[in-house]
Amino acid sequence: MSKFFRVYKNMLVKYPMGMQALQAGTLMGVGDQIAQNLVEKRKISELDFVRTAQFYAIGFFMAGPAVRGWYGVLDKFFGSKGSVVAVKKVACDQFLFAPPFIAALLATIGFLQGNDVDGVKEKLSKEYKDILINNYKLWPLVQLINFGLVPLNYQVLVNQIVAVFWNTYISFRTNRDAMTHQ
Repeated sequence: MSKFFRVYKNMLVKYPMGMQALQAGTLMGVGDQIAQNLVEKRKISELDFVRTAQFYAIGFFMAGPAVRGWYGVLDKFFGSKGSVVAVKKVACDQFLFAPPFIAALLATIGFLQGNDVDGVKEKLSKEYKDILINNYKLWPLVQLINFGLVPLNYQVLVNQIVAVFWNTYISFRTNRDAMTHQ
């Protein structure tokens, strides 16, 4: 296992954005599968692998790069050490990044579900507020620990490990209307 972590660490240093994208995509796909298997209790024959692939793609192309880039911006402006720095990063993360990121995430999911612009607007009006409120129940504490204790190269990994559970919630929440229409 230590060889795996050495290889992972080397790849993370050599290809930070690519590794962050790969792990975010993988963990978003895992979150969707947890939602389908454990929350929605689907049989294997009922699993929606296209939906899982869409969640993977959102993580790979959107979430991983956006979060890694954002963490780099925060590190550039505030540095990386100290509790005051961590509090400033959390405040910026939760008030400047989270609201538009959640909106973009929900819109992307909506479009991938086949909604037109009006359908995406309806999805946002139905889900955005509750998801943002639940974001504020979880992420400030996670990010305080993450920004305060974890080196920059591993912050997206910590974020994405916690996000497996968050992605399970997002997957279930954004697909529950589709499930009632089946």
